[in-house]
Amino acid sequence: MMLLFRSLIAIFFITLFSCSPSETSLFLGEKFNSSSAIEINQLINNSLTYSNKDIVISGEIVDVCPMKGCWIEVKDFNSNHSVRVKVKDNVIVFPENSKGNHVIASGKFTKIEFSEEKAIQWKIHLAEEKGITLKREDIRLQPSDLVEYRLNGVGAKIINLN
Repeated sequence: MMLLFRSLIAIFFITLFSCSPSETSLFLGEKFNSSSAIEINQLINNSLTYSNKDIVISGEIVDVCPMKGCWIEVKDFNSNHSVRVKVKDNVIVFPENSKGNHVIASGKFTKIEFSEEKAIQWKIHLAEEKGITLKREDIRLQPSDLVEYRLNGVGAKIINLN
């Protein structure tokens, strides 16, 4: 009997320490089906098709709102396209250490077109969130500054947190 007990304990510890660590995930907000994720590249190239529709995206977190964690910038794995995932303040808070991790996010897709004045104000606002002061006269707009692709997020799964 004692031999059986020792054998079971040995098997338990061998199994415990021989398993590879599982991925770490953080779920935020509403649950969603992540199997239907759309590539960001496909989303942006077909923005009219997906406009105002509930979708799921997948990509790498390349930036996080440093003030309240109310948005993340998500880059496509296969292109340089990105989407800002914006959530309601204090409903979902993205951790600052989530930069560089994989995310799957759900929400309603929109394409925002800015006037030059609104684009300048938006650049100033984003810089202020990072503690940077921009002078209006120093801002030079690029055509890409006049458009923002956004997912009004309701749920997210961040994978492999640092």
